[in-house]
Amino acid sequence: MKYNHLFNITDHNDHSFFFTSDEGEGKSIEGRLDFFRNILRVALVRNDVPLFPTYTVCPDGICSREGRDKLSIAGFETVRPDVKEIPCTHPEGKGKTYSFTTDYAEIELNSFNFGLKVSQKGKILFQDRDYISLNLGQELGRGSMHFISREFEEKIFGLGDKTGNVNKNGMSFKIGAGDAMGFDARTSDPLYKQLPFYICENSAGAYGIYYDTYSNGEISFGKELNNYYTPFKSFRCNEENLVYYVIFGTVPEIVRRFSEMCGPMLFPPKWTFKYCGSTMAYTDAPDADRQLRGFIDTCKKHGISPGGFYLSSGYTQIGEKRYVFHWNTDKVPCPEDLSKYFKDAGVEFLPNVKPAFLTDHPLYSQIAEKGWFLHYADGTPARFPFWSGYGSYLDFTNPDAYDFWRDCVKKQLVDKGYRNIWNDNNEYDVCDEEVWAHGFGHPVKACDIRPLFSFLMTMASLEAQDKSERTYSVSRCGIGGLQRMATTWTGDNRTGFGDFRFQHKMAMTMSLSGFYNFGQDIGGFAGPAPGKELFMRWIQYGLFTPRFTLHSWNDDGSSTMPWLYPDLISDVKKLFDLRESFIPYIYNEVYRSVKTHDPVIYPVFLKFPGYDTESDAFFFGDSILACPVFDEGATSVTVDLPKVPTGWYRGQNIAVLAECDTSAGGKKKDPAFMGKVTTDAPWTGLPVWFVKAGSIIPTAENGNTVFNVYALREGTFNFEYLDDDGISKLPENPPMIRISVECGEKNVTVRVKGNVDRNQIRITDCFGRDMIIEKNTMGQ
Repeated sequence: MKYNHLFNITDHNDHSFFFTSDEGEGKSIEGRLDFFRNILRVALVRNDVPLFPTYTVCPDGICSREGRDKLSIAGFETVRPDVKEIPCTHPEGKGKTYSFTTDYAEIELNSFNFGLKVSQKGKILFQDRDYISLNLGQELGRGSMHFISREFEEKIFGLGDKTGNVNKNGMSFKIGAGDAMGFDARTSDPLYKQLPFYICENSAGAYGIYYDTYSNGEISFGKELNNYYTPFKSFRCNEENLVYYVIFGTVPEIVRRFSEMCGPMLFPPKWTFKYCGSTMAYTDAPDADRQLRGFIDTCKKHGISPGGFYLSSGYTQIGEKRYVFHWNTDKVPCPEDLSKYFKDAGVEFLPNVKPAFLTDHPLYSQIAEKGWFLHYADGTPARFPFWSGYGSYLDFTNPDAYDFWRDCVKKQLVDKGYRNIWNDNNEYDVCDEEVWAHGFGHPVKACDIRPLFSFLMTMASLEAQDKSERTYSVSRCGIGGLQRMATTWTGDNRTGFGDFRFQHKMAMTMSLSGFYNFGQDIGGFAGPAPGKELFMRWIQYGLFTPRFTLHSWNDDGSSTMPWLYPDLISDVKKLFDLRESFIPYIYNEVYRSVKTHDPVIYPVFLKFPGYDTESDAFFFGDSILACPVFDEGATSVTVDLPKVPTGWYRGQNIAVLAECDTSAGGKKKDPAFMGKVTTDAPWTGLPVWFVKAGSIIPTAENGNTVFNVYALREGTFNFEYLDDDGISKLPENPPMIRISVECGEKNVTVRVKGNVDRNQIRITDCFGRDMIIEKNTMGQ
């Protein structure tokens, strides 16, 4: 009956409670609550609608290509709530109300229409909207819906790569993904990631919600209004079943717990944090082989040491069109020779692959005959506009199509020396509800699982890659869980100062959404070539992001390369040298992120609550505060340094990584800068950054790793560094260097355990104390 869904409890165990609502005509809705450590899962599943598996929720890291049962408890730590029936809380006295108490929340469930109220310490975190909060009887149309309470001043973070401010309160977004080349970082929507996960911080505390679906939808954080209800947030999606997770804790804890819930991040090789070149122009040129080799030669000429090169799709062209897995041997006569040339120079290729086959592709008929494309009910391949023609998307939920792709990647790329794969243009622009996918034997409308195809494409590509050592995989489209097998970037961004600051806000939003290893196309991908000032400012900013790649398709045919402006090359070289010196630090911070599930770069308020959510400053790892400049014509930057008792050191050049604040005539009692600081920031110079006192920053210098110790006024601190070769698979107990620092009145004592020489320790100390180094003494 419409608006009248009475759920009766049917079963339970220590951690799960099961309910059923009889919908008549043999139909029912199964309700379920699962209690995990700091997480509540809510499920509403129709008995006449199959429940699609999840690929995002994977706390144990085990997920096959067929996915994982969406209601599995594997990998979760279950908890037993205290349960009792309490007086009915429904405004009209309908149904029964059950109370579930855990150490993290008090949860009330009213069995009439399955309404929830969630509280902490007597304050309501959120509650379902009165009268109708769920679309149980399709009263509100097709699909699932969820309406919950909203505070006017609450803060909202997350949703993947969404545009606009970091705090999304008052905004609304589509849940979906598309090929949004040249997007406006202030307003465009949707972009490349599909992630219905957000964090809400309000007067009662904080909570996160993840809706476990791959169907399109929309979400509103107060932009949608309805006079018949109290203020609310809303979520809608096309999937008929609704499964969602409520994650409890502080904002940093929720970020970490969502990442843990999605499974461990793939740890990439060290070379991926070096400068990686990329441009459409080289591979689109008729002499692509010569231009690509010229990249290596020009880098050598300028003393630039790249780690990789993103090979754009021009290498697959026949005429003006692009055909995945086809090598244009007029452009690249011998792919094996080209990969060897780069490999000998210490540079890895990442060739671009796309999941659609144009209708005149040499392999199209073969794939169509085998039924490996997304298709209509009669088996006819569905066709879509794609890169200057029409094509069909490979159906990665068909096991044979999946295997075909994996084998092609291995034969046409990996076996030719192209061991790392760039999965691109994989947003699957499928809106037609008559297009079907195999669904691993359970046919499903392709439009309801669009981003899943990109995930499976990346999984199949990764299976083809070399298993003897760590390789690298990249995907433009992404869902939660992508981090288990690939990194990503913010997509085909727009060139311009107007977008620059909002590109940063997007980066902070991604870091709050479980995407930790990512970056931007530095300088902008679409539009004009960046002007000199923007070019330099973006490199200054980009060297503080995990992925350091300049990539472009400039309107004038130029390439945004380090030598774009010959008169600036010496200034660019200094920035690249600084980035190169940071490689050990970045690598170690990413390893820390893999182990702890904390972000690599993140907004300041994540560590210092109350800090401006829209600040330009951000953390680069746990110890460095980056202070970029986003305004055209600016010559200085002002930053409000977070209040820490240890103070801050000002970052400088490579040889002297910090300086002390001597503004008080050298008599300052704190080791370094504190409070609001304004400093010169010329666009031709180095970026502005600060190091938290009590930190150790490992840097690369002349082939060695130097451990830069930033002393405290007094006290001790510890540090661990992953001391491996940067490419081999890590053993269960990888080699570590451990350093302990004790700052006393007269001495700074550094105790080291590991393979470190005395000349690899450098101490910055504002108090002129003696340095004592003791090797291999820790734990003795």
